[in-house]
Amino acid sequence: MASSSAAPPSRRSVFDAAYIRSEFSAAGISAHFIPLIWKYVLQNPRCGDLDGIPSLPANAYALLRQKFRPTTSTLTAAADSKDRTTTKLLIRLQNGESVEAVVMRYDTRLGKYDGKPRPGGVRATLCVSSQVGCKMGCRFCATGTMGFKSNLSSGEIVEQLVHASRYSQIRNVVFMGMGEPMNNYNALVEAIGVFTGSPFQLSPKRITVSTVGIIHAINKFKDDLPNVNLAVSLHAPDQDIRCQIMPAARAFPLEKLMNALQSYQNERDQAIFIEYIMLDGVNDQEEHAHQLGKLLETFKAVVNLIPFNPIGSSSNFKTSSDQNVKKFQKVLRCTYGIRTTVRQQMGQDIAGACGQLVVSLPDERSAGGATLLSDIEDLRL
Repeated sequence: MASSSAAPPSRRSVFDAAYIRSEFSAAGISAHFIPLIWKYVLQNPRCGDLDGIPSLPANAYALLRQKFRPTTSTLTAAADSKDRTTTKLLIRLQNGESVEAVVMRYDTRLGKYDGKPRPGGVRATLCVSSQVGCKMGCRFCATGTMGFKSNLSSGEIVEQLVHASRYSQIRNVVFMGMGEPMNNYNALVEAIGVFTGSPFQLSPKRITVSTVGIIHAINKFKDDLPNVNLAVSLHAPDQDIRCQIMPAARAFPLEKLMNALQSYQNERDQAIFIEYIMLDGVNDQEEHAHQLGKLLETFKAVVNLIPFNPIGSSSNFKTSSDQNVKKFQKVLRCTYGIRTTVRQQMGQDIAGACGQLVVSLPDERSAGGATLLSDIEDLRL
């Protein structure tokens, strides 16, 4: 008779915060040791096991060997843009799927603030993914062509920061990579809790979560993630155009979305970032700018106009002309007094720009210095 044995269960990431806390509590081990474990892995990203962590209780080592891995994901490739401002990371998950994260480097000293030279120096922002693929199906976004495959665990989200830290010291994190963060809400909240604690110590004011407008999640967001920035992918000033380019918008009517945002802002004196992709002949005319201005004139908001990034020859959209983008920006600024910026294109040559993440990476890999740009953090009111 042939013998059979069950496959051992997959070990979890030490960065799955709720799980490791639960296991430590059940074993009678203080949770105070967990940040020490995270610090060790962060400082030793290639460590194969956790036996080298100093000063843990003896039973903690046995538990870690049995149920946890330093990281469950693997950095399989990295590509730098030609100007070296952007590095795209291809990360393979334990289930065999892959996601992408993007490191974007900036210089705070570029330009002026309040008429004075900016202080500071180089800093880096990490664009993280929250899902493999996306179920929102936005027609201008490459990730949407993948469909939805799976949610990332909180540990897999945090591990993107661990991998990225090998390339740059990360100051800001934006949830603008693959997936709709609000559709993986519990993992989102848990990961941000890790980001803002020891050893990462990111300020919540330097974390931005982007959503297409999941209304029930926005209503919870203001209580669960105080001081974290909210960005809304609006992309159109009326419901008909939104539904045309963002099919998921049918479930989130614009009027109800704006009411949710008004409620959000009434409770938090914090600017909302409005993301608006510029599609030639679709949503980039002056009439659309006036519609958007009227929609937002009661809000404390920053509008970020995003030039469309082509996603292959099959794309039905074209990039707005520079002239139309400037006219659009002028209407919002001069007529409605709304702070409006145009997103700088970073990483286009490695398909690492906004809307281009679809798990594809050039073969070349490089490292080195960086040309410097201004940062999303400078959009604050």
